Amino acid sequence: MWDLQSLFIKHAREIDRFLRRRGHSPETAADLTQDTFLRILTAVPDEGTADHNPKAYLYQVSRNLSINHARRERLASTVDLSDDAVAQYADPAPSAETVVYDRQRLKLTEAALGELPERTRVAFELHRLADRTISDVAQELDLSTTRTWALIREAYRHIVTRTGGI
Repeated sequence: MWDLQSLFIKHAREIDRFLRRRGHSPETAADLTQDTFLRILTAVPDEGTADHNPKAYLYQVSRNLSINHARRERLASTVDLSDDAVAQYADPAPSAETVVYDRQRLKLTEAALGELPERTRVAFELHRLADRTISDVAQELDLSTTRTWALIREAYRHIVTRTGGI
């Protein structure tokens, strides 16, 4: 049986260079080099292989992996699309998982809002949901802007704490 660690130390760089010379990108060559050693690790050598040249065997495996990779690349055609083309085909609707997750978070947020004191909840809803300025909210609630901002901040903190930081 071959010592895979010593084979890797001795030949990994050579295999990588060999694969790059065959036209593979550095990333692909590194992947194929790793696959070469993985293939040897998982495939039990035939009887009598221990007496053969391990370096030649490594090159043969990497060559075969290189050929297989090139075949797959030819079969899988890729097309570069502009952002407009992708937007035309992309479904803007959220996935079912996203809808369920968002509904759960909304229920948590509604429950957290319901736990707030009345004035704090109203201040938050006017500012955040009715899109009113803090000074408008302060005038409506007959509070100072500082106190209104403190109530809104308190509401934010409570919601974040109760919902796990949406």
